Amino acid sequence: MGRCWPGLLTRGERGWWSSGLPGPARSQLRAASSSRAPGATGEGANLLYSGEHNALRASLRKIIDKEINPFVDKWEEEGQFPAHKVFKTLGQAGFLGVNKPIEYGGMGLDFSYSIAVAEELGNIHCGGVPMAIGVQTDMATPALTRFGSDELKRQFLVPTIAGEVVACLGVSEPGAGSDVASIKTTAVRKGDDYIINGGKMWITSGCQADWMCLLANSSEGPRYQNKSLICLPMNLPGVHIAKKIDKMGMRSSDTAQIFFEDVRVPSKYLIGEEGMGFTYQMLQFQEERLWAVANILAPMENVIQETIDYTRQRKIYNQPVLHNQTVHFRLAELATEVELVRSLFYQAVALYVRGNDVTKFASMAKLKEGRLARELSDNCLQFWGGMGFTSEVLVNRLYRDSRLLSRGAGADEVMLSIICKYMETLPQKK
Repeated sequence: MGRCWPGLLTRGERGWWSSGLPGPARSQLRAASSSRAPGATGEGANLLYSGEHNALRASLRKIIDKEINPFVDKWEEEGQFPAHKVFKTLGQAGFLGVNKPIEYGGMGLDFSYSIAVAEELGNIHCGGVPMAIGVQTDMATPALTRFGSDELKRQFLVPTIAGEVVACLGVSEPGAGSDVASIKTTAVRKGDDYIINGGKMWITSGCQADWMCLLANSSEGPRYQNKSLICLPMNLPGVHIAKKIDKMGMRSSDTAQIFFEDVRVPSKYLIGEEGMGFTYQMLQFQEERLWAVANILAPMENVIQETIDYTRQRKIYNQPVLHNQTVHFRLAELATEVELVRSLFYQAVALYVRGNDVTKFASMAKLKEGRLARELSDNCLQFWGGMGFTSEVLVNRLYRDSRLLSRGAGADEVMLSIICKYMETLPQKK
């Protein structure tokens, strides 16, 4: 019989296998098999994260537990969290520029560290605050970091990393969500300025933002080559915050509809080359989608565990709800699905860090995490009975927040189209 490796055995099998070992060796084996690095989440966390990743997560967890979670219920009720205050705290600790260059105030680490931060942010007791942080770190700033001039980065990126300003991303419009190329907002060159006209919709942190990474049509050429990204200060004349949108979920994050009326922006605020905005934005989307997957893993795990704890103590017909095979089998299936998403996601991140195109894998992970989060929260909500219908429990909040995941950063249908394109099954347009 070949030699077994303890790490591949179940907990019960490990106990049987190690029972014949000497006492000290048996103790060391148990310690090794049960240990988990600080801040690690999920059985597969160590496949991607090193001790440095986990130390970063543990440090962030302290801020979450002290500076954020105690106030989440209040922010959810008020429909907005104090972004400048929270971002200042995170910026001072270095968490808003983990994978940004050191010369601009970042840590200079690779993207896997940003993902570790995103995963830990999932332990915040709502979806709105992590989402706004993600906009600041991995949605409004990747293109600026890669393609912006040194002057532009020092004016906008440095204070964003420090948490001194709040950033937002201006892409979606009332008639252009997943179909980014259909945006109507224009940036017409006039002398040394761009004149901005149009409007943006569903802008996270739009009510509090100090600047926007704006995608606009800068010429009348082909729709994939006529767009540019521009850093737009939100205090300029002609910028109008039309309304704060009332949403079913992500309530602690303010979301705005914004109009631009002859807004004059210096042409030096252009990110990279004129006409390359669509391409830059597509590159930003890959990091945004991976970030979104990372951020939902902990909430799904936490809701499963809370559901186990609740159904174990809640009784129906003189036995715990958890003892019903329907319940514990379903929870086992959901836990398995979470780990499968994690495996696909970690593979995508590892490949991306090595410089590979992971558009297909990122789209697959984004598709699956959105659908699973909805399925998982719905199933767990059912097991909570009447309590699940109240706003007092986290499963209720996840149920509402997770509905965005299959729409934000590209709807499920867009992800399917991208996957089909890579599979060469998408019908060709005539």
